[in-house]
Amino acid sequence: MITFEGLEENLKFIAIEVENQTRSTVSFINQPSRKLYESIITKDDYIDNLKTIIENKCFSIIHTNKELKKKDINRIRSIQTICVNLERIADFCVNIVRQMSYLEDYRILKKYDYDAMMSEIQNALSKVLPVLSQADLTGALVICKAEYSLDQMYKVNFDRIMEEIKKGLRVPELITILFIFRYIERIGDSLLNIGEALIFSIIGEKIKIEQFQALQTTLSNSGFQETISEIDFQAIWGTRSGCRIGRVGQKENGNTSPDVYGSIFKEGTGKKISMEKANLERWNQMFPGLVAKVYGYNEDKENASLLVEYLPGCTLDEVILTTDLPYVDNALFILQQMLAEIWEATSKPVPASTNYIQQILSRQDEILRVHSGSFRPASKLGDKIIDSTPDLLQKCLKIESQMRAPFTVMIHGDFNVNNILYDHSNQRIHFIDLYRSRDFDYVKDVSVFLISNFRMPIFEPVMRDRLNHVIQSVFEFAHDFAVHHHDKTFDIRMAFALSRSFFTSARFELNSSFAKEMVLRSHFLMEKIVSQDGMSWETFQLPLSILFL
Repeated sequence: MITFEGLEENLKFIAIEVENQTRSTVSFINQPSRKLYESIITKDDYIDNLKTIIENKCFSIIHTNKELKKKDINRIRSIQTICVNLERIADFCVNIVRQMSYLEDYRILKKYDYDAMMSEIQNALSKVLPVLSQADLTGALVICKAEYSLDQMYKVNFDRIMEEIKKGLRVPELITILFIFRYIERIGDSLLNIGEALIFSIIGEKIKIEQFQALQTTLSNSGFQETISEIDFQAIWGTRSGCRIGRVGQKENGNTSPDVYGSIFKEGTGKKISMEKANLERWNQMFPGLVAKVYGYNEDKENASLLVEYLPGCTLDEVILTTDLPYVDNALFILQQMLAEIWEATSKPVPASTNYIQQILSRQDEILRVHSGSFRPASKLGDKIIDSTPDLLQKCLKIESQMRAPFTVMIHGDFNVNNILYDHSNQRIHFIDLYRSRDFDYVKDVSVFLISNFRMPIFEPVMRDRLNHVIQSVFEFAHDFAVHHHDKTFDIRMAFALSRSFFTSARFELNSSFAKEMVLRSHFLMEKIVSQDGMSWETFQLPLSILFL
């Protein structure tokens, strides 16, 4: 076991004291006394001091010992989280005994089952030190699951108390009892935090119990037969959609199956994960090797999880920003060849409505929360009336309602530059994060790609020129495709799509001047659209300078 001078001993002391504090609390509930009350209050001060000492040592060791390995730092971080939550449990015990003073007759509490809840707590607390010492993953899960058991028992007692309150008798005391049970239930939340900290110490990655259980089940569904302690889990992406994404690898000397080794685990809302699974299967059927294979899938209530193939390569933004220009051009060539193949193969001569302006409207609250001045008021310049942002959006919304894409293709749906992988050694492009894939206007993917390059907060001239080069290359490719396929409203639909992408991207940019630049470009495009109203949309020309900074 990894040990750190004084730290492990102090953790043992605080764990022992908190266990004693819970036992003393049960004794006080059964038979209150002034002596026991003072003992619990005094011990709470001692536990507070121990927590401070442990925290100081944790931070000191991390900041002063430069030779620590990642697993050592993980253990220290786990210890710090454990001690904070142990101290919180002690505080809840103090709150419980203080609530007892509001009861006229403490024996009324015996009508309700607090003993079972406190026994569950004491059982979980007794496992903390052994689990940490032995890196016992099963024991850590038992501690986590105590929270669920406590929630169930709390619900039973809560319902009983509420029924009694409805009778209108001894209501103040019943409310006090409800508070006491609420504090007991909150101890379960701290035990869950402790259990998850222990899991973190063992597997080396922060993961909630629901996600951990989803990972277990999904691995099992994929045919993985070893214990989960045989795998190495590393979180690698945090997404704006709220999904948890991590890489599942093989620990040293492990025997993980080839499929599981190097796979990607994704957990999130059931709707998004199930859509991604369906889209991955559809893409793989049409274009084998373009996207990851699905190894395992699991649904659990509102959430779902997915285990997929780990695809080699770098994200395209890494390629653009870190490699020589010939590599960038090669990646763009392969990307464009792939897009042409996809668009040709999936094209359907079915006109499709677009909703670019509606997407701005649906995100306006998010935009205004980040940049409150994004929406301009109406104004006047000489005889010219300048529309307010809401008025401009409504005019564009009305115009777009009459617009149709002449055909649809299978689009990525979230074609940001970091959702594209380039595998140079195999000269391949891969797509990731595909839950928004559908049959739609290809202009949507193109606009998202262009603005995902534009909005990179990089202003050094050489690198900006490179981004402009990428933008121009992909725009010209898409424009040529439009000409070849007689898409005569490409420019006007691109203006709508870019308006949307410029405007909605502002909510991800905290640099106010850069965000304002994008919002102004969106306004400029919308004003140009409005000025063309009444004329043929086939004559609309997109001002290309709008794409370059």
